[in-house]
Order: sequence, then structure tokens, then C-alpha cells
Amino acid sequence: MITIKSAREVETMAAAGRILADTLALMAGHVAPGVTTQDLDRIAEDFIRSHPGARPSFKGLYDFPASLCTSINHEIVHGMPSSERVLEDGDIISIDCGVCLEGLHADSATTVPVGEVSEDVERLLRVTREALDSGIKQAVAGNHVGDIGHAVQKIAEGAGFSVVRELVGHGIGTSFHEEPQVPNYGKPSRGARLQVGMTLAIEPMVNAGRPEIRTLDDKWTVVTTDGSLSAHFEHTVVIEPEGPRILTTVPAAATA
Repeated sequence: MITIKSAREVETMAAAGRILADTLALMAGHVAPGVTTQDLDRIAEDFIRSHPGARPSFKGLYDFPASLCTSINHEIVHGMPSSERVLEDGDIISIDCGVCLEGLHADSATTVPVGEVSEDVERLLRVTREALDSGIKQAVAGNHVGDIGHAVQKIAEGAGFSVVRELVGHGIGTSFHEEPQVPNYGKPSRGARLQVGMTLAIEPMVNAGRPEIRTLDDKWTVVTTDGSLSAHFEHTVVIEPEGPRILTTVPAAATA
């Protein structure tokens, strides 16, 4: 069931989103060759819990053991932090995180280069960010879920990349995963109609190669079948009368 959020719920999710934005910025600052994904997870959890009432959404969700999903290179999503996963120069790492505050969730992800990466890798990251921005612009009352997916798909495939089809964005609120599903492909004017007060996690997952995926034996980590690199960016947004509002960011006034 699609839920419409009250003004109070939206502002609580925005508060969770600000903590989350700060968490991901902190993570980006710690990404470096020699750092383990477990190091990142520990720092993130300590930081989130340092905010009164906040907790990591992922830890314990469907029995996931960590606060972050850390997915390296050809890993798309759901990589589990480990003391044995050491970042190396030239890697890219998707860092996906959620924060719960007063029973409401926010969800966001970024993909960060480790040290120096090639121009081709920088282009993959740039295009995936552009795909997210394009999808968010379609999160307007009266549009449909298909408008979001179509916008993402057009940017990604127009650049010669592919979008993952088996994994999708989603509604979010009192439950981490709510209706509707938000695919990263689609046709305009198809799918659920968007309404003011809906909150969505929009999250392009873009592969440098083919779109096919598989899950590793750990039952969590999803990788590209062809071993190509994958990038992942995500924001939680609310649909307001004047357009989409990103909840997982720090307001400009707070960063000035």
C-alpha cells in the first residue's frame, strides 16, 4: 500500500536524512587505500548513534549484520563490510546507508573513487549521478513511476551503459521498503501515479557492461555477471506541491 506522509513525518524523515547525508560525507572522507570496509562500517554506526534517537536502518533488517552496504567495483549492492575487504587504489566503492529516527527511515547511497581512477570510471560515476538527478526531476505530482524510470534509463543507456532491472528503488517511511517499486527503466505515463506526500528512494544502479546480475554465495552481495564495474547513487525524496524535495541532503544554509 502506498502511504502519504504528514508534514510532521516528512520533517522527521528530513532530520534522519540530514544525519544520513553527514554520514555519507564522513564515509567519503575516510575512503582511502588500506582502509577496510569494516572500518567504514564501525565509523558510520558510531556516528549515527551519536545523534539522540537515531539508529542505522540496515542493521538487523532482514538479518543484515551491518550498518552499511559496501559494494566494491563489480559489486552492485548489498556488499557486507569485512575486516578482510581492504580498499585499493583505483577501486570504486558504493556506500549505501539508512538512518531511522522516531520510527521513520531515510535511505541514500553514493559511489566513491578510491585514490586515482581512470577517465572511463569517472564518466560512469558522473553519468549515474546525472541519471539520479534526471529521475528526481520527474518525481512530480501527476507524473507516474514510469516517468522516473524512463528518465534514468535514457541518461544511462544514452551514454552506452546499462541499468540493472531486477533491483529497484522503493517507497519508504515507517517501513524501510514500501510501495511503490521504482524501477530504473520504464515508459512515461506508466505505473503508479505520483501524489503529494509520497516519499520515494530513487536509486539508479548503472553497469559499465551488460545489465545481468547474480548473487554471491553469501546470499547478499549482488554482482554484475560479466564482471563490469557498477555505480550506485540514491536519494530519498518527497513529492511536494512545487516539486520534488531531496530529504537526504544538508540544506545549503547549513553548509555555508
